[in-house]
Amino acid sequence: MQTLNTPPSPASKTYSAVLTQSRHITPPSSPEEVLHLVFRTTDTAFDPDMGSCIRVYAPGQFGNRHHTRLYSIMDLERRGNSVEFAICVKRCSYIDDFNGEKYQGVASNYLCDLRPDDAIEFSGPISYPFVIPDDKTADILLLALGTGIAPFRNLIRQIYEKIGGWKGRVRLFYGAKSPLEMLYMNDENNDLANYFDQPTFKAFQAVSPKPHLDAPVALDQALEQNAAEVWEMLNRENTRVFVAGTENLLETIETAMIELAGTPEHWAAIHAELVASGRWSEVLY
Repeated sequence: MQTLNTPPSPASKTYSAVLTQSRHITPPSSPEEVLHLVFRTTDTAFDPDMGSCIRVYAPGQFGNRHHTRLYSIMDLERRGNSVEFAICVKRCSYIDDFNGEKYQGVASNYLCDLRPDDAIEFSGPISYPFVIPDDKTADILLLALGTGIAPFRNLIRQIYEKIGGWKGRVRLFYGAKSPLEMLYMNDENNDLANYFDQPTFKAFQAVSPKPHLDAPVALDQALEQNAAEVWEMLNRENTRVFVAGTENLLETIETAMIELAGTPEHWAAIHAELVASGRWSEVLY
């Protein structure tokens, strides 16, 4: 998953990794192209944790040597003297505000066009913003949009496979333009279905009512339909709220939360307490 395009530190150590696998996680009929990319590096100085991020150096434009983006490490496996890791990448494009022309996203298209044995340059690892609490009775509210699901897939796997015995509620609210774009929750790849039988885990999907008209994803409606439980979780002292997705996700969340709270002032107070106590974390791009 990519976050803000921040410049690399001059002192950052760079590594090289080779692409070993590229597979689609959106169905062929989906208008969106999202890939699960697996890389291998033999540089043993690279020592990441599951969920930490790497900064990928794509070829630059307009005289710049590099164009950088951050991506969350999805899967991680150490094999002898090598490290194998995966990232989730959506092929993106954007409209230039000045001339109205459509351009391909630099880093996403560079990565999506890679073929097995192609090499990338990257740095990291960079700290992971979503930390699983030590308290197994803590509730965790996950709010994701699009490729924002990437770090949460990893987090859910850690909770139920590595930690185990989780007693708190884990609630995932995930929005996409259509059911075809529900990453890791579609016919092409349904990894998150492995956790539907966990007694403390539930996932709620939200799609756009009219994706062809670019109507907003109905994530706020999904939250409002589960208002009682969401509000109860927000008011527990050990609840964590993790947010990942595009910047407009915050506006959608705020609309729903104000409805739950009754007034903008009440929600502002709850949100401020969550942030001040370190129980609200977000990654936006």
